[in-house]
Parts: sequence; C-alpha cells; structure tokens
Amino acid sequence: MNWLKELFDVDTPVIGMCHLPALPGDPHYDTSMGVTGIVDYARREIGALQDGGIDGILISNEFSLPYLTQTEPITAAVMARVIGELRSQIAVPFGVNVLWDGIASIDLAVATGASFVREIFTGAYASDFGIWNTNVGAAARHRARVGAADVKLLFNIVPEAASYLADRDLASIARSTVFNTRPDALCVSGLTAGATTDIEHLRTVKAAAGDTPVIVNTGVNRDNVAELLSVADAAIVGTHLKRDGVFENAADPARVAELMHALRGARQPSQAHA
Repeated sequence: MNWLKELFDVDTPVIGMCHLPALPGDPHYDTSMGVTGIVDYARREIGALQDGGIDGILISNEFSLPYLTQTEPITAAVMARVIGELRSQIAVPFGVNVLWDGIASIDLAVATGASFVREIFTGAYASDFGIWNTNVGAAARHRARVGAADVKLLFNIVPEAASYLADRDLASIARSTVFNTRPDALCVSGLTAGATTDIEHLRTVKAAAGDTPVIVNTGVNRDNVAELLSVADAAIVGTHLKRDGVFENAADPARVAELMHALRGARQPSQAHA
C-alpha cells in the first residue's frame, strides 16, 4: 500500500488548494484586512473545501505574487499563525507550500503538523522569477535535522512559469530524480495555476517513476478528472474549485462537490468516501 492510500484512505485522492491572500510583506497585502482577516478568509476556504467532500487540503501563499525563491521570515510565521488558529477545524489530511521555498515549507510543516509539502526541490530553471536554482541535498539534510522524516515531500518536476535549463527529456528527469533524491511523489504541472496538465506528460512520468506516486498538479476539472486520475495517483486542484472557475475567487463548495461526484463514479465503492 502506498503512502497516499494510507494517509487519505482512497486510492486516488483529490487535494484541494487553500490559497491564502497576500501576506504581510507581500506587494499586494491588504492592511485593512490584516492577519485576522486572512485567518477568517482561510476559515471560509477550508470550510468550503470540506463541505464539498475534498479528500485533503494544501495550504499555500498563492497570492504572494511575485514569488521569492528564498522567502522572508514573516511569510512562514504568518502562515503558521493562520494554520494554528484553524488547526482544529481541519478534518482531512493537510499539507503546506511556502512558495517557492522548500526549507521554509518543511519548517512550516513541522510547526503545524502538516503531513506533506509541495515544492521545487530539484533542478535549475529559467523562470519568470529569474534564474532559479535548488539544493536538494541541503533540503534533505534540513528535513532530517528538524525531525521531519515523516513529512512527505512532493517534488514538482515540471514547475510552473519555468523551463529546465539542461537539455534533458522529461523521462530522464523523472528517472534520475527518483534515483538520486528519493522523492515521496512527483508532481506534473501545466504552465500556470489552472492550466491543463498534458496527459502525455503524465504518462511519461508515470512510466519512468517506478513505484513513486505521480500527482497531476494543475488544470484538473470535473470533465477531465477521471481521465487524468486513470494515469496519475492523485490530483491537486485549485482554480476549478473556485467560484466560476476563476483563480482570484473564493472556493465554491458546489464546484468541489461536482468534481468529487465526477470522480466518485470512476472509483470502486471501497475507494469512495461514504
């Protein structure tokens, strides 16, 4: 049994995104909302996702645009406060993502009891945020040093808004990432949040990943969820779950329920939540 099934109690879990508003220090932070307003917003988002029947939740600072590859301390500190205030409300497994900072993501997981993190841990890229380098060896050692061995690391090997600098094909990247770094899962994305992930890219990574789970990371909707999860082992969904399918809007429990209903028909009875 892979860890996804053990954690989520279904074979093809859908993880819904809780996108936090811009945080203190971010260019678009709303001082009139304040941190208390961010907590209230996150409370509504988590409630909407759970009311719609989501299998898990991933909490990220999605509106901290433009992102840093080494975040300021205030970012993870505020995220820890938000999650700490709402921890008793979260009834499904949850993870965290401090964009785009793997070390901060691991630290936040330890502080809040999150079960997994999603980040860019490997590779070097030309991106909208400049030349983007990583140090997976340092991240792995930091994980061990802070007692996060049980925190699952989801490696995004097709990062959004970035291109791998080396001339290597996707299958080779997937195989060497698995061999050299031992990720807990590989995430495959489209160009941006909400952009459809190419199913052929999923098939390529799945064929190269061996026993490592593969997660479709962007562009999942009620019309393609069953097809994409016939290849991938899990899905992370954000934009489609929002009112009118608009990235900037709040989560809509009816859209969450529609997506889960579309997938439920493809699951075996033992796999679906009652």
